[in-house]
Amino acid sequence: MNVIKTDLEGLLVIEPNLIVGNRGLFNQTAFSKATGVKANLRQGKHSRLVKGALCGLHYQINCPHGKLVRVTVGNTFDVAVDLRRTSPTFGKWLGLKLSAGNKRQLWIPPGFAHGFIVLSDSAERLCKTLDHQPLVHERCIIWNDPYLAIKWPEGVVPSLSLKDQRGVSFKDAELF
Repeated sequence: MNVIKTDLEGLLVIEPNLIVGNRGLFNQTAFSKATGVKANLRQGKHSRLVKGALCGLHYQINCPHGKLVRVTVGNTFDVAVDLRRTSPTFGKWLGLKLSAGNKRQLWIPPGFAHGFIVLSDSAERLCKTLDHQPLVHERCIIWNDPYLAIKWPEGVVPSLSLKDQRGVSFKDAELF
């Protein structure tokens, strides 16, 4: 696998090595060995959303955990924001397209918020987390916070859940 370090410490883009055979594709990788991240990915989520669905920016305040995200159908624009006050990249964000076509994965370490918008007619996503996500610890920063100034892709009208509509500003958020 090709592990790409980003400008935000601990945030990794992963391009898996795929073996193509007459029966299809399969991923032959060892995540912890390749990335150096000691991870026991425990909980998995599979979601299917339609174009414009915007989720985030989500994080867990009292039990922060990392997550590995990939898109299996369609494409999305994913964003990770560094919420660690002691980090030199505190308040900075990175955005990139994840798709079934590019097969990229995004490792989001503890201490980051994460959000995404669906760019294709629909998208299916898999997310593996280090731990269970008790809802009582979940927090949300509003997706269009002016301080963060995230450059979301143009031409897609965001559709937000009630929870995401109620996200707080970065300056009012509980941070690490």
